[in-house]
Amino acid sequence: MTQAVKPSSPAAASPAAAQAPVRVWPPVVRWGHWALAASVLTCLLLHEGGSWHERLGYVALALGAMRCALGWFSGVRHLRFAAFVQGPSATWAYARALLARTEPRHLGHNPLGGWMIVALLLAAVLAGASGALYTTDRYWGDDTVFAIHRVAGWSLALLAPLHVGGVILTSILQRENLLRALFSGRKRPAATGDVGLDA
Repeated sequence: MTQAVKPSSPAAASPAAAQAPVRVWPPVVRWGHWALAASVLTCLLLHEGGSWHERLGYVALALGAMRCALGWFSGVRHLRFAAFVQGPSATWAYARALLARTEPRHLGHNPLGGWMIVALLLAAVLAGASGALYTTDRYWGDDTVFAIHRVAGWSLALLAPLHVGGVILTSILQRENLLRALFSGRKRPAATGDVGLDA
């Protein structure tokens, strides 16, 4: 379990504050993230189906599968699920620290954000896979496959704004523009008390 400490401000950082920003997410993950978000959003807007819904569904499935593979096999610490998916006790401890405003800054995803990533990827892969199955002769018209596709798709519609809200909230609380970090791949230098200093 990560010990909760008061997050340090950029000015409170020691010599690390003078260092260059920390590289966290490589280009393949950053652009994969935005491409996945765009394809999922477009599929939701075209939820009644059609050729573009189907094509972008395959794109979302491929991107979701790629991110899952990186989560299991990547050599980059902050991309691995093991680095940011915590157990219930650690996640609950972080949530309590967040409410008390004593949460530590994470260089990668914090525990709550980590579980959101898992939920989003699971929903995207389920929606894409069930949609692909539904186009085959064997599963065309299958009520179970269609139900999985609908539940996964509308789960994404619910999770996506929660994810955006979490990013905005964390940006405000940690005084760090996470949206910009998702484009640049860099976050401000690590300071004492930050989690992920061994990256």
